[in-house]
Amino acid sequence: MDNNIITIKDLNVAYQDKPALWHVNLSIKENSRTAIVGPNGAGKSTMIKTMMKLIKPVSGNIEINGRTDKGVLKNIAYVPQKGEVNWDFPATVLDVVLMGRYVHKGWIKRPNKEDREIALDALKTMKIEAFKDRQISELSGGQRQRAFLARAIAQDADIYVMDEPLQGIDITTENLIIDIIRQLQHEGKTFIVVHHQLNTVKEYFDHVVILNKTIIADGPADEVFTEENIEKAYREKSVHI
Repeated sequence: MDNNIITIKDLNVAYQDKPALWHVNLSIKENSRTAIVGPNGAGKSTMIKTMMKLIKPVSGNIEINGRTDKGVLKNIAYVPQKGEVNWDFPATVLDVVLMGRYVHKGWIKRPNKEDREIALDALKTMKIEAFKDRQISELSGGQRQRAFLARAIAQDADIYVMDEPLQGIDITTENLIIDIIRQLQHEGKTFIVVHHQLNTVKEYFDHVVILNKTIIADGPADEVFTEENIEKAYREKSVHI
């Protein structure tokens, strides 16, 4: 895993005049399971939203597979925080998973038989095929998260960017999600995951980024996920910049 799939150079992001990220320089290894950890308000979600071009930085550069244009986003599946999703939107579970296919077709063409089969296979992978005709609003928190990961799987992306996918779900769903992440990594996929459970970082991820407005440490989890680096990131609400 010597190749960098994402390279961030001197990234600065602010909300009005309040800095959110400052002088972020980071490389994400291809085919890694990379966790992004840090205290509340550290800029974790801001960083991945900037990667996804949902937030425009003040300055800096993000290269994905050596490219900076929006077209590269076709190769990225994004799973947002549950709180950012309108769960009352009138759509069945299958409809939601089929949305993962539109990146390959555009929004005008309707999904065909192959798209439907890919979506159904994704539902089976996440063990919620029995709920395919239910409204997404009728599912439990863990089932909704499975549906959104199924949508990402149906997209068949190279990179999966996930914002706290394990927050507020049952342990069975958590174990399933981690098993699927490991399986897809074996197939060559890369995962970048905002994660809040410090006690499972080394078990679930092989690389880690410790963030508090700026990079505190990054690299293989066994090397950089140390008490010293964690204490440095968490001892203050935010690092002075």
